[in-house]
Amino acid sequence: MVQIKEFRIVMPMTMEEYEVGISYTIMKMEQQNTNSQEGVEIVENRPFEDELLGKGQFTSKIYHLQSKIPSWLKTFAPPNALIVIEESWSAYPKSKTVIKCPFFNKCSLTIETVNIGDNGSSENVHGLNKEQLALRQVEYLDITSISKDYWSRIIGANNIDLTNFKSQKTGRGPLQNGWKDSCKPMVTTYKLVTMEAPIWGLGERLEDLLISGERALFLSCHRLCFAWIDEWFGMTMDQITEMEREKDLILQKTLKKPPTVLSNGKPEVKPEVKVISKGKPEAKRKDMQQEQGLASILA
Repeated sequence: MVQIKEFRIVMPMTMEEYEVGISYTIMKMEQQNTNSQEGVEIVENRPFEDELLGKGQFTSKIYHLQSKIPSWLKTFAPPNALIVIEESWSAYPKSKTVIKCPFFNKCSLTIETVNIGDNGSSENVHGLNKEQLALRQVEYLDITSISKDYWSRIIGANNIDLTNFKSQKTGRGPLQNGWKDSCKPMVTTYKLVTMEAPIWGLGERLEDLLISGERALFLSCHRLCFAWIDEWFGMTMDQITEMEREKDLILQKTLKKPPTVLSNGKPEVKPEVKVISKGKPEAKRKDMQQEQGLASILA
C-alpha cells in the first residue's frame, strides 16, 4: 500500500533567509552526527539541470546509521540494514529526494519539497491528482512542539525550548502560543513524502517506521534552524556553498571507512590501495573468506 503524507512546517523567516538557514543547519547536523564509525558519506556533489526543476545541485550521500536501527528490526536484519542511500536534486525553492535502503530493495521513499512565503494554508502545491489527494494525509509540524516517539528520542532536538528563545541578531522570538497568527516574516516548507514497501507481513510497519523517521528529522532540523539563526543570519549562499565544500572534506576525514562505490544501486566497499613499491600499487586485501562474508552482507 502506498502512503502519502504531506508535512507543512511554518518558519519565522523570509524565503531568502530560509534557503541559507536550512542549508547551514543540514551541514552542521551532518558534522555533529558523523564520527569514525557512523555518519554521512558524500558520494557525489555536482550541478544539474532538468525540465522539471531547472538548474540546481545534485547530491548523493550514504548514511551509515547502524546503531540507530530499532531493536525489533535487529531480529531479522543484519547490522548494516540501516545503510541508507540518498539522492537529492535541489533547485530552490523546489527539491526532490529519493531514499533507498539496499537491504529492503523493494521499498521506495520520495520527498518532494516546495517552499512558499505563506502561513501553510496553500492547498495542493504539489499538483496531485484526485487519486493521490484521496490518499494524502496532511500534518502541520509546529517547531515549538516536542515529540517523544522512538526517532525523536534518537535524532530529536528536545533540549531546545523555542518558547523561551529570542534571537539576538533579529529580535525574533520567543515563539509563544499562537505565534503563527501574527508572525512576520514567514515561509512554509511543504514536504510530500510518498512511501511504498510491498513486503508481505512487514510492509506497513516498515512504512510507518520510515515516515515517522522523516517526520522526526523534519521537526528536529527546523527547530535547530531557528535555534541557530544567530549563527547563520547575514550569510550568503556563496558563503554556504564554500562551507559545504569544506564540510565534504571534513566528513571524508572524520568517517574512517573505505570509500563506498555504488554498483547497480548497491553499496560496495572500495578496497584501500597500498603502495608497496614505486609505481606498483596493490590493493590491501584480507583473506578470501573474509571478502566473501562482506560481499554476502552487502549483496
